[in-house]
Formats: sequence, C-alpha cells, structure tokens
Amino acid sequence: MEILQIIEKGFWSGVAALGFAVLFNVPVRTLFAIWLLGAVGGIMKFLSFDILGLNIILASFIGASVIGIISVPVSHKIHSPPLIFSIPAVIPMVPGAFFYRMMLGLMEISIHPGETGMGEVLAETVQFGLKVIFILLSLAVGVAVPMLITRKESAKRIRIKL
Repeated sequence: MEILQIIEKGFWSGVAALGFAVLFNVPVRTLFAIWLLGAVGGIMKFLSFDILGLNIILASFIGASVIGIISVPVSHKIHSPPLIFSIPAVIPMVPGAFFYRMMLGLMEISIHPGETGMGEVLAETVQFGLKVIFILLSLAVGVAVPMLITRKESAKRIRIKL
C-alpha cells in the first residue's frame, strides 16, 4: 500500500508542477513533459524519504537531481531550454510546511519574548529554519549541477537514450 501512496504523491506533484508551468506561461508542447518530470521527481523524493528512510534534505536533493538530469535530454527532444522543464517541476518540492512552522515560531517568540519555555520554541524555530535553508539549497544544487555539467557542449550533441 505504501508504493501506491508514493505513486499518488508523485501524480499530485506532477499536477502541481503543471500548475506552475501554466502560471509561468510555458509553451503548450512542454506541458506533458513538465508533468512527467514533476511526477518522477516527486516519486524519487518520497521513495527516498519514505521507503529508504533518507533525510528529507537528501531526499529532496535526489528528487531535484533526477529532474535536472532528465530535463537536459528532454529539452533537446522538445526543443526548449532545460529551465522550462526543471523549474516548474521542482517548485512543488519547496518546503512550505517547514517555512510555515518557522514563521509561527518566530511570531510566538516575538509575542512572548520574556516568558519561560521560549527556549524550546526557539530551538524548534531554528531547526525548521535550517531545514528550509538546506532543502532550498539542495533543490538549487540538484537542478543546477546537471545543467552546468552539460553546458560545455550543446544539448544537441549529447546522446542519451530515453
């Protein structure tokens, strides 16, 4: 049953990527590939996190790396820049819940600055803030590195079988 839940999460990650692609007004011919990249990246992230038990930061890096790697040959096949595929596909992996919890902690600290028990709230707030920062860094590096590696040559000369 866990595998079906991961596939469902991947499907909805693809739908979210599709929504961001429409929001960014990408060409219509790229929409299916963006949905597919979002779904595959989401499946890899949740598979790494739920099944393999990896850290959320490393799981996000793996998902973003898969999106970055696959976006290069897909961009050649569909004749669009790789960023058109990778950016909308990786946006659903942005850690909104951790950022929300961090902001709640900051508001709690600012409302009750001198009360007892604020040390625990401060520790949780810093923990959520660091998770947000490191997840965002892992997403950026995971998407950017495959494109930087393949930048030496034109994407048309890269031969990767799909």
